[in-house]
This record gives sequence, C-alpha cells and structure tokens, in this order.
Amino acid sequence: MPSFDIVSEIDMMEVENAINQSQKEIAQRFDFRGGKSSVELDKTGKKIKIIADDELKLRAIHQIISSKMAKRDLDLRALKYGKEEAATGNAIRQTVEIKAGMEKEEAKEVTKAIKDSKLKVQVEIQGEQVRVTAKSIDELQGAIAMLRGKELKFPLQFINMRS
Repeated sequence: MPSFDIVSEIDMMEVENAINQSQKEIAQRFDFRGGKSSVELDKTGKKIKIIADDELKLRAIHQIISSKMAKRDLDLRALKYGKEEAATGNAIRQTVEIKAGMEKEEAKEVTKAIKDSKLKVQVEIQGEQVRVTAKSIDELQGAIAMLRGKELKFPLQFINMRS
C-alpha cells in the first residue's frame, strides 16, 4: 500500500550556515560596532545563544537570523524564542531552541486534521513521526495538499513516499 511519513525536522547544517552568515553580518554592521552583541550556535543542544547590548539590537539580531534562515529555506516556526534575561554589563541574553522532532501533541493535531478531512487514508503515530497510508497515491497527495493548506504552529516535511 502507498504511504509516506510526516516529520518535523530541520537541517542543522543549513542552520549552522545561517548562523555563520548572521555572525558575519553582525561583525560588519556599523550599528553593532563597539558593542558586545553576538550569536552562537550550540549544535549538540540545538540552541542559539544571543547576546545583545539592548532591546533594539536584540530585535535587529532576530531579523538578521530570520532573514538568513529564510534565504536557506528553513522554516522559522522551528525556532522557539526563550525569555530575555539580563546579562553582565547591561546586556540582554536570550536562548532560542531549535525544535527538532514532532511532540505527541503535535502528532495528535496532525492526525486529527487528517481524520477530520474525511480522506480515505489511515494515520498512525510512530514515535516522532506520523505514517499515512492509503489505497491510492492520489489520496496521499490530497492529504499532503490539505496539510500544506493548514495553519500549523510547527513545520512539517513529507518524506519516504512509497507507492
């Protein structure tokens, strides 16, 4: 039977490239000269650490990271911004988690959306992914189109299409 898997992942190599480009832009921009603003990527913990001189520079760093990630076709919904904390020397520190993997609640939300659509497909949660099977590929493509049209708070990728 034809099937495909739904996952919520992000390419960490592309994230690393986007953060490297962000670091270069921060180093070159005039408004960041002489300050302590920086961006670091913790690959093992899947976190981005931002240090900014003030609120305005923190927002500017958010925009830089967002634009660099968007240019690399990375879904910005995979970023979960933590709360802002005071750091030494009147600076602001913020940690951004890079979401990888689908949580149980998100998998249930995807499953419910597919079942509510009344498509003739079977849905099964398998750990951090959802498997969708059907008798025809057309029904699977209908499920993909329906999910792409939904406004979800997390990114989805469709992998392992088998016919």
